Amino acid sequence: MSENIAGIVIPDTQLVREATDLVRGVADETIFNHSRRVYLWGSLKAAARGLEVDPELAYVGGLFHDLGLTPTYATKDRRFELDGAEAARTFLLDHGRTEQDARNVWLAIALHTTPEVPLQLPPDVAVVTLGVETDVLGLDLAEITEQQRAEVVAAHPRPDFKNRILKAFYEGMADRPDTTFGTMNDDVLAHFDASFRRKDFVEIIRNNPWPE
Repeated sequence: MSENIAGIVIPDTQLVREATDLVRGVADETIFNHSRRVYLWGSLKAAARGLEVDPELAYVGGLFHDLGLTPTYATKDRRFELDGAEAARTFLLDHGRTEQDARNVWLAIALHTTPEVPLQLPPDVAVVTLGVETDVLGLDLAEITEQQRAEVVAAHPRPDFKNRILKAFYEGMADRPDTTFGTMNDDVLAHFDASFRRKDFVEIIRNNPWPE
């Protein structure tokens, strides 16, 4: 039987069940509950904005978006967003979804820390950013009723979430600091590591090998 949380259905399909099992098997409670809330918040906001999303694609996007922060899926030489995007693409293709479906979820995850851009793309891309911005940044929280918020948080609690998710971000990126260049992720490293030095975009331009 399908779950229904705050009016949002979690489809009772093999794809969704296997996605849940995969993420539950590699992520701690902070990441797992956050990922489920991302699906729920994103779906609630999409509905409020009149956007039609594919529930399976939205679910995989939400569940897989932070897989790159887990030891099982983290790489050493690329952005954590790409780790999750690649895992989701492979998972969806293995479960019979189309290349376009897989591509949209890849984009949803790869761009979820890139403000504004995903919201200009198809709903199956935008839905993940809508959920992430709600759960992590509290953006446009008024679009979700207090009752809906209470139901989601009752199902997937947020104990000390702000501190725990920042710690998860840092631990997932600390050993690949160069991958944070040009993203908001370098704010996290700078906060936790006094020795971290951001690359300066202006200096890269000024010092590149092109002659004047």
